[in-house]
Amino acid sequence: MIHARVAGTGSFLPGKPVTNDDLVARGIDTSDEWIAGRTGIRARHLADPDVTASQLAYEASVRAIEAAGCRPNDIDLVIVATSTPDYIFPSTAALLQARLGITSGAAAFDLQAVCTGFAYALATAEKFIRSGSHQRALVVGAEVFSRILDWDDRGTCVLFGDGAGAVILEASERPGILATALHADGSHNPILCVPGQVSRGQVTGDPFLRMDGQAVFKFAVKVLGEVAREVVDQAGLSLDQVDWLIPHQANIRIIQATGKRLGLPMERVITTVAQHGNTSAASIPLALDLAVRDGRVQRGHRLLLEGVGGGFTWGAVLLEF
Repeated sequence: MIHARVAGTGSFLPGKPVTNDDLVARGIDTSDEWIAGRTGIRARHLADPDVTASQLAYEASVRAIEAAGCRPNDIDLVIVATSTPDYIFPSTAALLQARLGITSGAAAFDLQAVCTGFAYALATAEKFIRSGSHQRALVVGAEVFSRILDWDDRGTCVLFGDGAGAVILEASERPGILATALHADGSHNPILCVPGQVSRGQVTGDPFLRMDGQAVFKFAVKVLGEVAREVVDQAGLSLDQVDWLIPHQANIRIIQATGKRLGLPMERVITTVAQHGNTSAASIPLALDLAVRDGRVQRGHRLLLEGVGGGFTWGAVLLEF
């Protein structure tokens, strides 16, 4: 039987951290106490105007490829989860493929599920590998959310940042990804969305991120608890057999409430939201890579990755690292 295992991880954050006090100095009507007290965020990274999602993805991918001990042309599938692509087309994945020098004709495409994007992309890549059609996938979450923020809206602009995280997923005889669950309910789209587009060279609608924070909080805690139990049950395990919960890094209160609902102490939850804020599809692989590189996540550990995002989408992946 063919399984899919994570062979290597990588991540990248652009530039120097922009602290809450830095935002105040830029004229945003807020404070470190207000932001940190409500969200747990202390800083975020903001890409320079000429830096794109594919460039961030490249830096994270190089690190993941090195960690996996493979070469770019060993990759036969590239999936980039992003809501902030470089262009309308070609895909950010195709641009990343070219930047990495992958000339093997590997399939490449983008996947858009906002903050759940990495979970969706990882689950999708696993299906390709288990089918036998592909052997090695590069799965990336990359975002430049700073481009879609209204910097006059202190309720949203202080929450998000830019970054990328990547994993190499390989075919293996040993079980790796143990269970996946993906869901969506488009009826909730108004509570978190960017309700605009480009038409005939002009922006129509509202091109900035808009969010009902209280509604998002309630929905997120509910579905994150449900989907975590779903994948654990699917794998025939219990939550006390999970070594680490690695959730989407949106808000420390959501993370804490989810951990409490699942009966998982914060000592078993990976949190990086303080360092980089909400990086949407990049947040789960950023947290995963940090925990791998600092030694908390070890081979054989069971990891529960989960996310929730605009759409609304939500999903989880249970894996043995």
